[in-house]
Amino acid sequence: MTAPTPDVSVILPCAGFGTRFGAPYAKELHCLAPGVTVLDRSLEAVVELVKSGLCVRVVVVFGPHKLDTVKYLARYAGTFQLVFVYQDDVAEPGLDGAIRCALPLTSGPVALVLPDIVVSGVGSLLSALRQTEVAGWSVVAAEERDPGVLRQMGALTVAGETVEAAAEKPADPAGFNALWGIVAVSAEQAHRLPDVARRDADSPLAGARALMVARIVNYNTTGG
Repeated sequence: MTAPTPDVSVILPCAGFGTRFGAPYAKELHCLAPGVTVLDRSLEAVVELVKSGLCVRVVVVFGPHKLDTVKYLARYAGTFQLVFVYQDDVAEPGLDGAIRCALPLTSGPVALVLPDIVVSGVGSLLSALRQTEVAGWSVVAAEERDPGVLRQMGALTVAGETVEAAAEKPADPAGFNALWGIVAVSAEQAHRLPDVARRDADSPLAGARALMVARIVNYNTTGG
């Protein structure tokens, strides 16, 4: 039986080592409540897409040290299409490399959802994907003024509902006032998605539509 063509695709990069997290297990498997991990919380927005009636493909990028995460994701096999791709960290290193590994397996608009980032706001991912029909790019973002936080995240300058500037982990965060938790892009522009994660590239997020939420939490730190 052939799987249906997805309406949207989600790239879930799980190949990182998360050294700043400082635990002997994958950061995305950190337990937040009985039976609920960081990964479950990060995927809540993706589950919402399915509940809205969309057919969703999740492309999971993994490495040999993440087999526990691959096993854990089996609980979602009946919720959305799960596709796995191995990241060779020598040939395709970093988050941008993970995105490049996943892109050939995507179809339709694409969302980048990070397994250690939890975004508040019901319906934010669905809204972001709808915005790509008009703007091409959209981000789910939260206000942030702490320079230390901005240096470790995808930093944005947001005015109204528009991203005026963006940088990945900027050395100088002056002028940035927000950070992104999810990126959504049209199928036509998805080939540029790796540049979102490159510090040496012009970010394609300038001009993107920004959907602001109350809070974005990065669990890739010891304190969460």
